[in-house]
Amino acid sequence: MPIIRSAKKKLRKDKKRERFNKRFTNILNSSMKKAKKLPSEKNITEAISVLDKSAKKNIIHKNKAARLKSKLSKLFKEIASRQNQKNKNLTPNSL
Repeated sequence: MPIIRSAKKKLRKDKKRERFNKRFTNILNSSMKKAKKLPSEKNITEAISVLDKSAKKNIIHKNKAARLKSKLSKLFKEIASRQNQKNKNLTPNSL
């Protein structure tokens, strides 16, 4: 345990920051898992938003956020192409 008053204050602030960062990291991880497990436009945009916020608050590095966003956007494009293929197959041929 710290003895000096400023060290005690730093310890309190560090614990507070740690709680905030851990909470935000849990939100980030759960949104990423949700986006990967059930990829939909809503889940992916929510995950990208959380990634941006966590990079802004220095919880994760900005390059890591960019890399993960790239993965999610690739997943989103894949889903969109599947839906387009499904819609093309469902449309009746015009005579």
